[in-house]
Amino acid sequence: MSEQCSGSCSTCGENCSERKAESLIAKLNEKSRVGKVIAVISGKGGVGKSTVTGLLATAMQRAGKHVGILDADITGPSIPKAFGVSGCKAMDDMLIPAKTGSGIQIMSINLLLENETDPVLWRGPVIGGAVKQFWTDVLWDDVDYLFVDMPPGTGDVPLTVFQSLPVDGVIIVTSPQELVSMIVNKAVKMADMMNIPVLGLVENYSYYQCPDCGKKHAIFGESHIDQVAKEHNIPVLARLPIDPAVAAACDAGKAETLPTEELAEAVKKIFETKDYGLEKMITHRVKFDDCLEFFENNDKYRNEKIKVMIDFD
Repeated sequence: MSEQCSGSCSTCGENCSERKAESLIAKLNEKSRVGKVIAVISGKGGVGKSTVTGLLATAMQRAGKHVGILDADITGPSIPKAFGVSGCKAMDDMLIPAKTGSGIQIMSINLLLENETDPVLWRGPVIGGAVKQFWTDVLWDDVDYLFVDMPPGTGDVPLTVFQSLPVDGVIIVTSPQELVSMIVNKAVKMADMMNIPVLGLVENYSYYQCPDCGKKHAIFGESHIDQVAKEHNIPVLARLPIDPAVAAACDAGKAETLPTEELAEAVKKIFETKDYGLEKMITHRVKFDDCLEFFENNDKYRNEKIKVMIDFD
């Protein structure tokens, strides 16, 4: 330790033996209680990620748990519409989540807009700040499982969530097209880079089952999910069919009336998830240093170092 050491490792660039690992996790307000945090992600849009998030939350609620949904898809929120909720209240400078008929707590930007069709024209840092506030400034009332409905892709918001929230695991939603295999690889690698375990894959739009003859048709082509799962050594938790009744229920705000039996394996996997968030707090500094070392040793990316430091700090 240097004689001039201020004791603040966050502002120091030295790599001394006294350096302390620091958490980037945002502190949950003292009036809230949240158990496990499960992020639902997809490498691309249009695969039904929000629908799967809603079904997982509904299944967990039916299992007797207290459940919440943090809608992190700020520019494309659909959770409130699917559950038929609107508006939220404030108390003591804190936001109170809307509640569905069965008691699922929901926080979404659409609950704060004057009109639900108003677009959110914010840049990345502002969007990331809003998502972080949905964790710190919302009164989550004794939530056992908080599902985070992520925006598609691997941009600012997923990075903010993985850094700021104690995420215990992620579920990746995909569809059968071969192109999606590449997209899933990106999502898996992102979770690995952020040191967060992937609980498994859910393939949506897997098939259409004819109501007359019962035959299953691969509308979007043959599935490649088993190959992807084997490559990354992660389980396939569910294969969900194309079902017009699901779309109709979500459009009518009745998502929690849908059957959830096909997600039984996913629910079981979530139950088995260990409290990984605390472990993640310790390992983030290591990942940060790894990223800096990468940029230092690659001239092509040297100019990106400043941007990475801003993202992490």
